[in-house]
Amino acid sequence: MNQNAPYHAHIYYTAATRDLAADLGDRLRGTGEPGTPTLAFVGELRDHPVGPHPEPQFEIHFLKAALPVVLPILIASGLRVLVHPLTDDDLADHTTLGTWIGEPLALDLTTLDPPGANQGIPRFGKTDF
Repeated sequence: MNQNAPYHAHIYYTAATRDLAADLGDRLRGTGEPGTPTLAFVGELRDHPVGPHPEPQFEIHFLKAALPVVLPILIASGLRVLVHPLTDDDLADHTTLGTWIGEPLALDLTTLDPPGANQGIPRFGKTDF
């Protein structure tokens, strides 16, 4: 198991939970705060569907080694979250390799990159959509 494997988490929110999501994003951007994992990137809240994601969301990027710290924070947030590795297969990342916290969403799988061309890999740690 490669502990340096790249991961994403997509944190979904609604109009009613936007403030909760914003607070979580601010907390995850914090540095040196006890219990805050080291993340490669924390994206901006996207108040509209983007890519395969049918609801507003923001994403975080981290290494697999951070999963034991990241997952409890995401679970405790009470928000719906998709956590997945970044491999060369974007479809598998968002389906069979992904793990949902909360009720899964039906994603728009037609927007995903074909196998071998996952655009999430080159933007890991740099940018979101």
